[in-house]
Amino acid sequence: MAHVAQWKYKEIEELKKIINSYPSIAIVGIENIPAPQMQKLREKIREIGVLRVSRNRLIKRALEECGGKFPELAKAISGQTGILAAKENPFKLYKFIKASRTKAPAKGGEIAQSDIEIKAGETPFKPGPIVGELQKVGIPAAIEGGKVVIKKDKVLVKAGETISKEIAQALTRLEIYPIEIGLNLRAVYEDGVVYTPDLLEIDEEKFRQQIIDAVRNALTLAIDRKWATKETINYLISMAHQDALALSLSIGFPTKENMELLLRKAYIEALHLKNLVDKKS
Repeated sequence: MAHVAQWKYKEIEELKKIINSYPSIAIVGIENIPAPQMQKLREKIREIGVLRVSRNRLIKRALEECGGKFPELAKAISGQTGILAAKENPFKLYKFIKASRTKAPAKGGEIAQSDIEIKAGETPFKPGPIVGELQKVGIPAAIEGGKVVIKKDKVLVKAGETISKEIAQALTRLEIYPIEIGLNLRAVYEDGVVYTPDLLEIDEEKFRQQIIDAVRNALTLAIDRKWATKETINYLISMAHQDALALSLSIGFPTKENMELLLRKAYIEALHLKNLVDKKS
């Protein structure tokens, strides 16, 4: 029987302790994060939880030994992986991770994470060899009014394509940093549910407007159906008062509230009747 190093048992126990101490447990990718950025990330994460980087097999074992609650979460483990345990809910955690990502210059050889587009406009460069260097990598550069300009928008590298060393150098000179450095959220568990990034990526403004519209529509429906609730009761009382007032005026039933209106109505009707009599006489 193969001997298992004691440190592995200790590591599994430490992972289990972390997993059982927080409501949200996330699997995150940590690929291509330089040591200085990783240190800064750890410092930020301390505000909401803890990041533990370990071997994939040990993370899986720890998840298995935590009551069998995490089989779907374990499927997200691949490549360089860390486990992020946090007090925030999955949506806030996803937002936190996105906000913690930083831009870095390309060195060449990286895969473009999204389309790299060069926008038309002026550059900070004076006319010189830079024009030819930019044109060489496909950037539509030219000289106008004594300045180097980009003539039109252009997608220089499409998502999934490799960034060449020459293009990387040109992008850096233009102060375009296409590489995102940071944690890559793969899945997060909370209260029996596993969330993937596509479920957590929401347009907050659009979502807020949808909630406002839903509340407004529900309120309109409740008022229309005369459903008395804490939110509708004031509207319903006001509508009932207006209906009662209109009815009392139409049948000429005097009350303290409508007396002035009834007198005004009677006066107008009397004037109208007088005008009719005057016309016939």
